[in-house]
Amino acid sequence: MIKIYTDAATKGNPGPTGLGILIVDQHHQQQLSQTLEAATNHEGEFAAAIAGFQYLVKHYNHNETVLFYTDSRLLSDAIGKNYTKHYQSQLTTLNQLLSQFSTVVTQWVSERDNHGAHNLANQALQKLE
Repeated sequence: MIKIYTDAATKGNPGPTGLGILIVDQHHQQQLSQTLEAATNHEGEFAAAIAGFQYLVKHYNHNETVLFYTDSRLLSDAIGKNYTKHYQSQLTTLNQLLSQFSTVVTQWVSERDNHGAHNLANQALQKLE
């Protein structure tokens, strides 16, 4: 089983954006971060999830069960409903990645329960300032 936590931190909306990704499996944890020159917070949340799942597709067995945690209601709702009004292309890309795993369970968590990815996103954002 793999747990993945993602988050985005944006200064301005749109503005410089940091992405944080925390991956935890039974052997270790992997901390990843990226930056975007300019994005809205919602775009950043999708970008963080996409980057995280791109990493999983490349480095993990696709038969693994993936527990995906996000503090973005918009993102978790979009995955659950397979619909989003403004981010359909990002959702399509994300769904293509999710479909490569046998089981993915997406769950919304509070920001307090997503502090690992949140801290990584803020650290990435600070690199842009």
